[in-house]
Parts: sequence; C-alpha cells; structure tokens
Amino acid sequence: MCGSEVTPKPSGLSASALSLLELAQRVALGVQQASPNATVPSPCISVCHMSSATGWCDGCWRSLDEIGQWGQTNNESKRVVWSRIAQRITAQAHGGPVG
Repeated sequence: MCGSEVTPKPSGLSASALSLLELAQRVALGVQQASPNATVPSPCISVCHMSSATGWCDGCWRSLDEIGQWGQTNNESKRVVWSRIAQRITAQAHGGPVG
C-alpha cells in the first residue's frame, strides 16, 4: 500500500482540479522550487473560462485581478495566490462556502 489508498480524496472535483490542488499545496509552501529565488510557476492550464458563479477561472481558480497582476507580482505574493487556490479547491470539494 503506497498511502494513497488511505488518504481521503476530496470528492466531486475534476482530475485537473485535484492535480492543481496538489501542486498548489506544494507551491504555497515553497516546496516546488529548488531555491527560494526560483520563479514561482503560473497555475494557468490554458483552460481560460471565468465562472459566473465564483468569479474565478475554471482552469486555474484565479480571479481576473490575480491573473492580470501575476506578471508583476513577487514570489511571496504568488505563493499567497497559490494558497488561495488550494483553499478555494478544498472548500469546493467539501461543499462549503468558496471564498
């Protein structure tokens, strides 16, 4: 058993949302980068459609402001956005308020 069998998976999420959640959790903590000064990756997965229900992109779970400011944002602020993405996906998975 590799551990994934005993780790509960959020239900009701797409495979891309689950993958994004996993990456968001690593990036938000800085685990993804080899060095602290490495560029924080963009969460964009080229599925660009804004949800009228949430106001976030259905692909990357960012707001229009977060998307528009990404290129001018420092690594620390990018990790904050990644943390928000993880919170949003987790809340959605558990049927709670998404915010």
